[in-house]
Amino acid sequence: MLKELEEKIGYTFKDFKLLKQAMMHSSYANEHRLSKFTNNERLEFLGDAVLEIITSEYLFTNYPKLHEGDLTKMRASIVCEQTLALSARDIQLGKYLFLGKGEDLTGGRERNSIISDAVEALIGALYLDGGYSVASGFINRFILTDIKDKQLFYDSKTILQEIVQSDYHEEVMYALIGEEGPDHDKRFIVSAQLEGREIGRGVGKTKKSAEQEAAYNALMKTKNY
Repeated sequence: MLKELEEKIGYTFKDFKLLKQAMMHSSYANEHRLSKFTNNERLEFLGDAVLEIITSEYLFTNYPKLHEGDLTKMRASIVCEQTLALSARDIQLGKYLFLGKGEDLTGGRERNSIISDAVEALIGALYLDGGYSVASGFINRFILTDIKDKQLFYDSKTILQEIVQSDYHEEVMYALIGEEGPDHDKRFIVSAQLEGREIGRGVGKTKKSAEQEAAYNALMKTKNY
């Protein structure tokens, strides 16, 4: 199965154990009584830093007329949980994860928090196995694409409110309609509402990120932006 993932990303690992570790969620390691150092959390930590520096370099080079504040905002739109999850779905990364049975049965393979973390872990593994150029190649091919769409996601609340005010002269309201997961990995479910009806729904690690996803989904429904 992981050989298939190697084919998708166009890279063959010299140390295959790194790829396996990158795909190993803590729920699987716990269920199989493996050392906590066998899960992908340390690789995620490394991959997060590698992703930030390569994204920063890309934006610095390709957007020479943007000020620091705009570059920071654009980078945040690219490396946030939801947009990394979109990149993960492009390569069906959830399909290759080692998950505990409970996590698997409750939809872990599609959960933004899990698959976005797995992307970062994969970047960390690529960096350790192949170096900066290999990690950079993956990030440029699979993450630094559709930047305008990713900016749209990051600015979705602002864009949605502007559209609503011009068309309806109303404010979009965001209602917390549920929470799921344990305290250390809680996810918030938020409904974007206009005139008492739901126009979009989102899930995130924070209420703010859930609101952004709800607004983005509302925009995708209307295509009016």
